[in-house]
Amino acid sequence: MKRVVEYRRLLGVDKTATLQELKTIYRNTMKDSHPDKFANDEEGLKQAEIKSTAVIEAYHFLVSINPETHQNNQEVYQSTVGESAIFDFYFEKQVLKIQHFNGVTYEYLGVPRNTYIKMVNAESPTRFAKRHIYGNFIYRKSAEDQMV
Repeated sequence: MKRVVEYRRLLGVDKTATLQELKTIYRNTMKDSHPDKFANDEEGLKQAEIKSTAVIEAYHFLVSINPETHQNNQEVYQSTVGESAIFDFYFEKQVLKIQHFNGVTYEYLGVPRNTYIKMVNAESPTRFAKRHIYGNFIYRKSAEDQMV
C-alpha cells in the first residue's frame, strides 16, 4: 500500500484518477523530465533518467490497479479466480502473489501477514482465497504476466 501512495504522490494524482487522466499526466511529466532534454548536461541527464524511470514505473503500476483496467479485464479475472485452482502462492512485503493452474498470476496488495499465515494453514488455499482474498484487496495482474 505504501508503494501505491508513493506512486500517486509522484504523479500528483488521487485514487479517483481515470486512465485518460493518468495518461495525460504521464505524458506531461515525461515531457518535463525526458533524458533527451538534457543531452549537454551530464548531471541533469542522470537525474532525468532516474526520474523518468520512476515515472514510467509509477504510471504502469497505477494503470494496472485502476478500476477501469479491472473493469476491462473483469471477465478474464473472474474466469481465473472462479475456475482455476491455485497452483502456488507466496508472500513478500504485504504482497500476496497467487499463481493459478492456468498460468496467470495476480498480486494482492496490503495483505496482512496473519491472513497469509491463515491461508498457508487452510485446508484448501483456493477456498480460503475465494472467501478472504478475492474482492477484499487491491489486485493487479503480475508484472511477469504482463510482459508475456
